[in-house]
Amino acid sequence: MEFTYQDYLESAEALRNRIGSFSPQVMLILGTGLGALGDQLEDPIVVPYSEIPHFCCSTTPGHAGRLVFGSLEGKPVAVMQGRVHYYEGFSFQQVGYAVRVLHLLGASKLVVTNAAGCINTDWNAGDVMLITDHIKLALESPLRGTNIPEFGTRFPDSTTLYTPRLQEIARSAAEQLGLTLREGVYMFFPGPQYETPAEIRAARILGADAAGMSTAPEVLVAHHCGMEVLGFTMLCNMAAGILPEPLDEWEVLKAADAGKEHFTALVRSCLRQM
Repeated sequence: MEFTYQDYLESAEALRNRIGSFSPQVMLILGTGLGALGDQLEDPIVVPYSEIPHFCCSTTPGHAGRLVFGSLEGKPVAVMQGRVHYYEGFSFQQVGYAVRVLHLLGASKLVVTNAAGCINTDWNAGDVMLITDHIKLALESPLRGTNIPEFGTRFPDSTTLYTPRLQEIARSAAEQLGLTLREGVYMFFPGPQYETPAEIRAARILGADAAGMSTAPEVLVAHHCGMEVLGFTMLCNMAAGILPEPLDEWEVLKAADAGKEHFTALVRSCLRQM
């Protein structure tokens, strides 16, 4: 499915009719089990995805499927409580659609979070990782098809997808909170099956520290739009083959819930310093 610039404008206009003159500076995408941050906004305006033209509705457990506009740490923000994924049957263009719409409404920064499996055997489940780069070997791209020059160039550079300036803010915030912040490379897998032990061993050889089924498409779209990007991973389980037990989505949700307090504190502290 290929969207036109007019499609994005229609979605932005529909949201403008709901939020009035409010203009978000920061867009937050909250991953599996991490949507509670969206409930902390002041003066919230809630818009279900189902009420926005051309938006897709999330079907994944732990994803509320709605946009929340409001103030957080003094910043006007738009929060995606839940995202859509490639494994749900959506195209990469559909997965990244909301990013372009929020950019049209004023968002110049993206804070993206996810819950993922830990590949790095020196780390532990429950750790938080600052994403410094990602690996996406899946052939399709969210930028595939006709380029829309209003958003960006045909062949965007990917040297710094994750903004160094925002990474420095994250390091400072973690230090102030006394939080150990891992730093590493996130590897995108299309899912919905969890990775095999052999795939995890290959990912480790390639330099990946975490494995997940989201984030990379949205980040590519945001970077194409010229947005600054900050990414965090909640390492909810050790990846396949590291421990003897099988992987389970409810364990991921349980782990994300257990770590959400310090995770949300970190994100809020970063927002204060942006």
